[in-house]
Amino acid sequence: MSALLPVAHADDAAKPETPRTAQQIRATAEASMVLTGTIDIATDGSVEKVALDRREKIDPGIVRFIERSADSWRFEPIVQGGINVPARAPMRVRVTGRTTDGGGMQVMLSDANFSNYDPDDTESTVGLKMTPPRYPSDAFSMNAMGTVLLQLKIERDGSVGDVVAEQVNLRTVGNERMMQNMRQSLSKAAVAAARRWTFRVPTTGDHVDEPFWTVRVPVSFDISDTLRPKDDYAAWQAYIPGPRQEEAPWRTAKPEEARGSDLMPAGGVYMVGLDKGPRLLTPLGG
Repeated sequence: MSALLPVAHADDAAKPETPRTAQQIRATAEASMVLTGTIDIATDGSVEKVALDRREKIDPGIVRFIERSADSWRFEPIVQGGINVPARAPMRVRVTGRTTDGGGMQVMLSDANFSNYDPDDTESTVGLKMTPPRYPSDAFSMNAMGTVLLQLKIERDGSVGDVVAEQVNLRTVGNERMMQNMRQSLSKAAVAAARRWTFRVPTTGDHVDEPFWTVRVPVSFDISDTLRPKDDYAAWQAYIPGPRQEEAPWRTAKPEEARGSDLMPAGGVYMVGLDKGPRLLTPLGG
């Protein structure tokens, strides 16, 4: 991973950046909602139809925004038996919003996932024993809630050979030091639990003879349903995405692999490199 770094000047060294307060972070934090549904893809890769789940709960303006965006999407055509065929795929999209100076809401599609997930697929790595982590006491005391996205190296006997916390996305706002502590606490708990998990390895397909397999597993930490409405589908929630913290040392990641990775339902096991969904060729925003 590479990044462009600003050039430091002598004056800058004498003025260290002051960490932002929780109030400052809250003012710039995004609101987020994850919506689900299906898309129908035509033989040329265009989108014929978008069907959102529980449409009646979604703000009509958000529905129109998603449908207009989908009109410009183009997917790699689905080929079966040498010919292009129409297809239907599951859809999970993240809509993010930020309050404008005028009091309105600026919305955008920040991510999407169109993968099919089948826990009984013999071509995939599937979880056998995945005891959830205990809620860390320090995270609990901070009301820390969020999702830890793990990458795991699965050995041929189904054990976990290595694990890294790739990203921690928070749903709780604090000052920068607090949020750093939240991310460290949640990721430490998730990694410790994951080291004890066991998996069923692929028994069919192109990947059956691999020396190891890499999977992604999202682990969600929510303190209590009493803190939020029990049915929060289509409701705005705080969303503070964390940095990509660590590359898996056993493999070289491809940038496109991260697309939609934080939209995968928590607790599922998603094998990296096993393409089980249509590939979007155009930007989400059209």
